[in-house]
Amino acid sequence: MDLIGSFFSLLFIALCFVVWLLPIVLIAGSDRTEGKEKLAWILAVILISWFAWVFYLLLAPLKRPREYYGRYR
Repeated sequence: MDLIGSFFSLLFIALCFVVWLLPIVLIAGSDRTEGKEKLAWILAVILISWFAWVFYLLLAPLKRPREYYGRYR
């Protein structure tokens, strides 16, 4: 394989890794969930892949926010 082909192969692999990592970074930076729930969503994305990220966008947070109740529990 020539040098240019190797470069594009490496670039393609790096791009695939970034696309795979994107949902994990987005969930980690999101404020829709916190603590153990966020960790569970990240593990789901790692183990199940993009389907878990789509479910995260549709279902997170699993619990209602504290402001909904009017007081902290």
